[in-house]
Amino acid sequence: MLHNILTNTSATDVSVEQLLICMAVALGLGCVLAVLHTYKNTYSKNFVLTLVILPAIVQAVILLVNGNVGTGVAVMGAFSLVRFRSAPGNSREIASIFLAMAVGLAVGTGYLGIALLMTLGIGSVMALVLSLPVGQVSMRRRELKITIPENLDYQGIFEDIFLKYTKSAELKCVKTVNMGSLYELRYAVFLKDEQQEKEMLDGIRCRNGNLPIVCGRFPDSAESL
Repeated sequence: MLHNILTNTSATDVSVEQLLICMAVALGLGCVLAVLHTYKNTYSKNFVLTLVILPAIVQAVILLVNGNVGTGVAVMGAFSLVRFRSAPGNSREIASIFLAMAVGLAVGTGYLGIALLMTLGIGSVMALVLSLPVGQVSMRRRELKITIPENLDYQGIFEDIFLKYTKSAELKCVKTVNMGSLYELRYAVFLKDEQQEKEMLDGIRCRNGNLPIVCGRFPDSAESL
């Protein structure tokens, strides 16, 4: 299963059957990687398409440069330019790209069994980790933005409300708005009960003069490599 189907061949004598088999396997595994990337993730159609065709592109390049060092160095230099023409992605997108390239490399060198095991093994581990409740933002965690008049001292003004409705409340930042006539306070709060969110907001707006209040889910951190 793990043997090389391109043993004793070079780029000049790869048969049509071998080429079609490698391309079909690369595209099939690319589809598996694309489906895996969409699992519990936000994605774009263009990125999914990239994951589908990237293993096939890499395996074609590996077949073409097989045994030719000069061509391999030239292709490597051309591919390095892509990094400076693309927007940075998050850590999961980069991991998916590297996995797709590794699969394409395995297929291009003829190790179809290794490519298949790599896709299923690493893919299973990724799906398992994504299914675990690790690193997820709690549904009761909120980002709270409160606007107050400039003449109102914000130090501890909402302390009693937070003690009643939240387990924790941390003032993240303060900034001036509306030409300095208002202050915007940003809190990270953890609600005791989601059903009491409206009561908390009613108590806050009675104290801030009914100025705008924004309460929403805490945004996920955008991790990158």
